[in-house]
Amino acid sequence: MNNAVMNLSVLQLSIAYVFVLIMLIIFKSRGIKREKQILIASTRMTIQLTIMGYVLMFVFNNPSWWLTSFMIIIMISFAIYNSIKRVKVQMSKELKSIIAFSMTFGALLTAAFFIIVVLCVRPWFNPQYFIPISGMIVGNSMTGIALGANKLCSDFEDKRIEIENSLMLGASPLDATRKIVNNAFDSAILPTMNNMLTMGIVSLPGMMTGQILSGTFPITAIKYQIGIMLAILGSTAVSTVLFVTLGYRTFFTKDNRLK
Repeated sequence: MNNAVMNLSVLQLSIAYVFVLIMLIIFKSRGIKREKQILIASTRMTIQLTIMGYVLMFVFNNPSWWLTSFMIIIMISFAIYNSIKRVKVQMSKELKSIIAFSMTFGALLTAAFFIIVVLCVRPWFNPQYFIPISGMIVGNSMTGIALGANKLCSDFEDKRIEIENSLMLGASPLDATRKIVNNAFDSAILPTMNNMLTMGIVSLPGMMTGQILSGTFPITAIKYQIGIMLAILGSTAVSTVLFVTLGYRTFFTKDNRLK
C-alpha cells in the first residue's frame, strides 16, 4: 500500500471552485435567488477552515490541557448558538438554557468516554485526537438538538388543543405530551440512523476517507469509523433525550397548565 500523501496545491484547490460556479449557473438559470448565500457560504467555509488550519497547527505543536479545553469550549459554544438559531419558532430562555446544558453534557460525556476509555489516548488532552473527534461528536449533536427542538416546539404549537383536552381529562403533562416528546426524539435521531444504514454501501464516510487518503490501512480506518459513528449515535441520543425530557416541562406552568 502506498503511504505517500498527495499534496494539494493552491492551484489545484482553486480549480475545485468550478463546482461553486456550476451551482451559481444552475440557480441563476432556474431563477432561484440564492447566489449571494452560495458565495457567502463558500467564502466563509474557505476562510474559517484556513484559519482553523493554522490554529490547529499551533495547538498540535504546543499540546496542553488548557489549549485543548479552550478549543472544545469554543466549538461547543458555536454549536449551541447555531442550534438555537436553527429553531424556527420563538423559544423561552429556559428552553435555550436546556439546549446548552443538554448539548454540553451529552457531547463532553461521549467524547471523554470514547477518547479516554475506548481509544485509551494518553495524555487525554492530546489535540490530535481530542479536537477532531470532539468536533464530529459536537457537530452531530448540534444537528440532532436542532431537529428535536424544531419538532418539539412545532408540535406543541400545532397540538395545543389536543394537549389541553388531555389535561382537562386528568392527564399529567408527561402523559399528555408523551407522543410529542417521543416524536421529537425520533426526529432528532433518525438522520444518524439512516446514515448508519447506508454507510459502507452507498457512501464512504469523511473520517474513513481522510484516513485512507493519508495512507492508513482500510481496516484500521474502518475500525475508527465504526467507533466514531457509535460515539456520534450515543452523543446524539444522550443530548437529545436530555433536551426533550427536560425541555417539555418549560411549556407548562408550575401548576401543570399549558403556557
